[in-house]
Amino acid sequence: MKRSDSRIGIGALPGRPCSAAATLQVVGEKWALLAVREIFFGNHRFEAIARNTGAPRDRLAARLRSLEQAGVVERRPYNERPPRYEYHLTEAGRDLAPVIRALLDWGDRWVHEEPPVVMVHEPVATTDAEVPGEGDGGAGDGAHGHDLDAAWICRTCGEEVAMSTLTVDVRSPGWDRAGPTPAPARP
Repeated sequence: MKRSDSRIGIGALPGRPCSAAATLQVVGEKWALLAVREIFFGNHRFEAIARNTGAPRDRLAARLRSLEQAGVVERRPYNERPPRYEYHLTEAGRDLAPVIRALLDWGDRWVHEEPPVVMVHEPVATTDAEVPGEGDGGAGDGAHGHDLDAAWICRTCGEEVAMSTLTVDVRSPGWDRAGPTPAPARP
């Protein structure tokens, strides 16, 4: 999905032209992603973000400023005297939710024996009768959601994606999968 009107400007970076490298330039520092995680979890005030990330206050303030300048978070006033602000994710920040989810999944599989945080999917229903598990006497009776078991689904074909089905199509001029291509010989 192209959104040229809301792009975060990143200058030329060394190495392979790549959206992953550009993304890491914006949110690749530990405290930046942990701040995004906390705001995603619903903690909007500096004190809560600092407490829950364990970040040094000066570093956290710098990361929040850079995230704001990049358009990932926005400050909203909640107190006039003294002036105090909350941090909220912008559309660009909310689009980092799958990144946070992927990091949680990886950590649950490779770092922690038991997940310290579980994401719960709350299905959207227009009436109480349409909420799965509610009032039907079955498992989950009275529950409003379930642990998220997310999958990577191709929007074009609708199939679940497996790593074995992926290939790389390098579209940057002067580059292929192995790296930079030799410049054409001059006549």
